[in-house]
Amino acid sequence: MKGVLIVALSLFCHASGQDSGVAARDTLAPPATFRSSVHDGCCLPAAPGVVDRAPEPEPLRRLPNIAYTGGEYLKYDVHYSFVTAGDAYLTVTDTVYGGRKCHIVTFTLESKPFFDIFYKVRDRYRTIIDAEGLFPWRFEQQIREGGYSRDFAAEFDQRKNVAKTGDGEFPIPPYVHDIISAFYFARTVDYTGYRPGQRVELKNFYKDSTYSLPVKYKGRQTIEVDAGTFDCIIIEPLITEGGLFKSEGKIYLWITDDDRKMPVKVRTDIPIGTVESELTEFRGINGPLKAIIHD
Repeated sequence: MKGVLIVALSLFCHASGQDSGVAARDTLAPPATFRSSVHDGCCLPAAPGVVDRAPEPEPLRRLPNIAYTGGEYLKYDVHYSFVTAGDAYLTVTDTVYGGRKCHIVTFTLESKPFFDIFYKVRDRYRTIIDAEGLFPWRFEQQIREGGYSRDFAAEFDQRKNVAKTGDGEFPIPPYVHDIISAFYFARTVDYTGYRPGQRVELKNFYKDSTYSLPVKYKGRQTIEVDAGTFDCIIIEPLITEGGLFKSEGKIYLWITDDDRKMPVKVRTDIPIGTVESELTEFRGINGPLKAIIHD
């Protein structure tokens, strides 16, 4: 069962392949008094009064977001078979990072005290998301599962398209995501008009590589959890081997069918049973939840 709990909740998260603009790479300008040109194998001086300059970097993208904001708090029960094995939390706080307004999104997973005897889990993920561009600047992961531990951090230079980790620097596509920021970006996607089977092609960076993560739209359903009854959209991340989480079975996510796209439930079907994560508490939502059904 090692890793099942973390898979069940962490796969809320997707990576984005939806961009509006491309971040420019830095370029080196030639000397100010010369313009490079080819003429009989020689470099000619620049014309009088002409000074070559490096192109201005393209501005970072700006995208709308009405799905979430600072102050959002979500709590989930994690069930394995008929046992509530753990609690999970998703929180959003406001901050400033590198002079830009950002959101800190933290995902925490903790096993229940009685379950600690068998398999103690204390996992924490943290990402810093640009509030205007909806891309990450930094990602941190702390895994504590039984006797296993793993720490990982990545700094994303979204202007130069480079990810920096403890193992070096790695090229990344424009506006690549980590596994947490990707899900929060997916919450901003408008699924109106999607047909069952349609996919959103997504990507995320982990360790030293960028992985594809297609997400399949499955349809709509009304479900009831401890936090209430909600009209939901169902999506299925198609996990590939070698990514942050290896595929251990099919994974389905229910998010509210409104502008908030609040995650309500996750179900993971695996050979040894089913893991379900269900919303029990929520507050600090960025506006009304039209998908909630009142008695």
